[in-house]
Amino acid sequence: YGDVPLLRRATLGALVDRARANGGLAMLTAKPRDPAGYGRVVRDESGRVLRVVEDKDASDTERRIGEINAGIYAAPAEFLRKATAALEPKNAQGEYYLTDVIAAAAATIGVETILADADEVSGINDRRQLAEAEERFRERQIDRYIAHVTFRDPRSVSIEEDVELGQDVIIGRNVALRGQTRVAAGTVIGDGVILTDTVVGEGAQIEPYTVSNQAVIGPGCQVGPFARLRPQAELGPDAHVGNFVELKKTKLGRGSKANHAYLGDAVIGDKVNVGAGTITCNYNGYEKQQTIIEDGAFIGSDTQLVAPVRVGREAVVGAGTTVVRDVPAGALAISRADQKHVEGYTERLKARYPNKKK
Repeated sequence: YGDVPLLRRATLGALVDRARANGGLAMLTAKPRDPAGYGRVVRDESGRVLRVVEDKDASDTERRIGEINAGIYAAPAEFLRKATAALEPKNAQGEYYLTDVIAAAAATIGVETILADADEVSGINDRRQLAEAEERFRERQIDRYIAHVTFRDPRSVSIEEDVELGQDVIIGRNVALRGQTRVAAGTVIGDGVILTDTVVGEGAQIEPYTVSNQAVIGPGCQVGPFARLRPQAELGPDAHVGNFVELKKTKLGRGSKANHAYLGDAVIGDKVNVGAGTITCNYNGYEKQQTIIEDGAFIGSDTQLVAPVRVGREAVVGAGTTVVRDVPAGALAISRADQKHVEGYTERLKARYPNKKK
């Protein structure tokens, strides 16, 4: 059923195995705290399943039965074809009950049951039940890792089904790990981090409020706080991405550093320093172009690199420069207007606005 999202793969596997082993019908049952509204599983004195009776059709005695039908079956296809064709709406609601095939199976091929956890087969009919199911799923995921992962506040952490966490990972508060995210051993994930389809290498430090989607963070990296890694961002080992950095389709080499920057469609080598306020101007309104910065280069603060452009190995770009041509290896690139001083400017400005205060 589409409204039982907590059903486990292992439970379904056990159901199919039981049906195949015995050649009959296998069904999931459960014993919820309150069975009201569910169909009850009626057994004989020996415990053999006889039928399922819906709540509205049940007698007072049958309503006291605690075992309910989860509505999930495995059976030979040919039996199901015949049993469903023979269904009749002989019940209080005048409906065709699929559950009537249980009585048909009990009289012919036999019925086996597997008792499932009640939460696992509980249905969702409104937003309150949806929220409750999501909370149970969250708790299940925390239990999966609690033996080898440290959670600062497990009640505030969300981990999706396909996420994998290594040994001795530390996870802060209000963290969301989504999709195919993989986090290697020894990683520290700070408060408010959201990782989606992201691979994190061993011993990385993800500072608070970092958001990453379809990125690769190498071992020993430090990222954030308040960093954003967009698809195809790739950080080499020991790279450092600081506050308010945004990377998109960019490779940052081993030991390179970037702070307060936008780096898009770029390939950045090893041990490069990218100063604060740097931007790769990668879009001309029609297509994206690439910026290449080779090993050991130094990019001064407030630099604009107008792609396509290449900065050579160990070159230096002075602060405030707009780079529009390739910079040779080992060269200094600098483009600034001459600095001028206007003497007495402050006094003339005060005279112009005598009644205003700063």
